[in-house]
Amino acid sequence: MKLDGRRESSNVEDRRGVSGGTVGLGLGGVLVVGLITLLMGGNLGDVMKNVSSMGGIGTESVQTTREFTAQEEELAKFSRQILASTEDVWSQYFKANRLGTYRNPTLVLYTDATATGCGTGQAAMGPFYCSSDEKLYIDLSFFSTMKKSLGADGDFAYAYVIAHEVGHHVQNLLGTLSQAHQQMARMSTANANRVSVRIELQADFYAGVWAHYEKQMFGSLDSGDLQEAIDCASVIGDDYLQKKAQGYAVEESFTHGTAAQRMRWLKRGFDTGDISQGNTFSLQDSQL
Repeated sequence: MKLDGRRESSNVEDRRGVSGGTVGLGLGGVLVVGLITLLMGGNLGDVMKNVSSMGGIGTESVQTTREFTAQEEELAKFSRQILASTEDVWSQYFKANRLGTYRNPTLVLYTDATATGCGTGQAAMGPFYCSSDEKLYIDLSFFSTMKKSLGADGDFAYAYVIAHEVGHHVQNLLGTLSQAHQQMARMSTANANRVSVRIELQADFYAGVWAHYEKQMFGSLDSGDLQEAIDCASVIGDDYLQKKAQGYAVEESFTHGTAAQRMRWLKRGFDTGDISQGNTFSLQDSQL
């Protein structure tokens, strides 16, 4: 992915090096829980509940500062550039399609734990979006976890992670996210999970739509870039993660969709560049 000379977003809060809490399970164990429960964003409450039930997340305040490596600084710059790209793409798309004014989200870079509008954010949760404060949260060590634990690597795979969370912001601006959450609050867990799958697959689709226009506007993608994102999607499906963690998958507990579904919706967004083609909520389970 070619980003040389590209602008960096100013809508970033860099809280790295300041930790707001301790993790009772230990980082490795908590990361596994977070990857399975909420690898790519979604229901923050479920992740916190699951982590807490398996040892808890400490609340003791820890204030630390440190120097960042060149690799960490490069990832921070990369994240700012990808966020800038999503700002350019979605602001133009909203205007061209009369969807109102696109309101830029804020990206928060943090270490270990941080306060959010949705409660305490933990690195174990992976990247996530909080609609209450319209901010995306990411501990950049997640990219190393992707590579080491899942074998998902490459700049466009990392870009896909950020674009997926921005996809949740698009859902929020269009009113889709609040409507879905209201429905989920009135449902059984199994039915709420089915709605959650639709939320996440649509966010994958929106990530694909962003990639469609990123390529069109900037000519930054080559033939291998999309494959990096598709390969990433192939190892973050609920079925893949559950089988990796426990040897089997429980379909009723899926909250993000299968690997095949996530790949399919990401590619559909990239191929069409049309958000009207991404109404996952109008489809039966078998059609997803």
